[in-house]
Amino acid sequence: MIRFEITLPVIVAFLLTAGLLTLSTAAPSNEFVKQAIFLGVAFVAIIVVLWLGRRRIMRLAFPSYVLTIFLLILTQLIGTEVNGAKSWLYLGPLPGFQPSELVKISLILALAIVLHERPIGNLTTYLRPLTLIGLPFALIFLEPDLGSALVIAAVGAGMLLLRGIPWKHLLLFGLVFAVAVPTVVWPNLKPHQKTRLISFINPTADPQGSGYQVIQSRIAIGSGGLFGKGYKQGTQSQLGFIPYRHTDFIFPVLAEEGGFVAAVALLLLYGLLFWRLVAMAAECPYERDQFVIIGVLILIGFQVIVNVGVTLGLAPVTGITLPLVSYGGTSLVSTMVAISIAYVFHRDRYKDW
Repeated sequence: MIRFEITLPVIVAFLLTAGLLTLSTAAPSNEFVKQAIFLGVAFVAIIVVLWLGRRRIMRLAFPSYVLTIFLLILTQLIGTEVNGAKSWLYLGPLPGFQPSELVKISLILALAIVLHERPIGNLTTYLRPLTLIGLPFALIFLEPDLGSALVIAAVGAGMLLLRGIPWKHLLLFGLVFAVAVPTVVWPNLKPHQKTRLISFINPTADPQGSGYQVIQSRIAIGSGGLFGKGYKQGTQSQLGFIPYRHTDFIFPVLAEEGGFVAAVALLLLYGLLFWRLVAMAAECPYERDQFVIIGVLILIGFQVIVNVGVTLGLAPVTGITLPLVSYGGTSLVSTMVAISIAYVFHRDRYKDW
């Protein structure tokens, strides 16, 4: 008899609750309502995923990948620019969404199939997985959305490492990366992206410009003390000193009003989520299931580490939101769908392929 997974939904429910409570103080009332509506949409999507099951989801892996790549190309042509990145797509009466969020899920599924069917051997075996990773990475990088492009790269690299890469190949890829960053990546960054990366080294060099976000974020986190200033009592957040306090910089709001205790509690919840995903992957007898669940873990884990690192001044500002907590419809729905896919693959783990 298969024991259904209960721990994962409980952890996710606590994270969503923390997110809604923080948004209720950080975001305008209309955006809080929108987030609640998006959460309802996410629950409908979860029901669909649970109904589809593992086999049908995998049959849709490559069609969904092709569709999301098409949407990324469409975004390049008719997308809407927001905060310097042409990453939003509006199709008729549908609300705007970010195809870059959707392609992350389809990439995990497609990579799981490819890496299972063709284990890493000589260099030619990297052609298919690197093509799957490189295509969305390039399209998103050109928007330019450096944050989402880094997430795509992290998911791809993490799943390749999980598959197993000979150390000689790893050394070769490291050399290519070291050459590509200064010759290809850096010259194609927008001026504001370069400024963000440079200000990471010394944000106090431009306290009213490129270093402003990180400085105000640190002040908010530090001023929260042990137990915080109280709900809606944070001076940095309520007086508007923290930019993007309901999206990229929502963690300082929680830390200022809830203090060290609330901040650590949130990080512990994420830690429990990661632990549960690892345990679920270990319980799966089939390799493809393990790839998918670990892919979801990398997707969420990388975003959490970078987002919190940015607010603490430990990483450059890249525009990556905090999963399940930050405001954002596409991000919330795609993250919930990714987690539900991991749940379904664990639920159906003993079914034959």
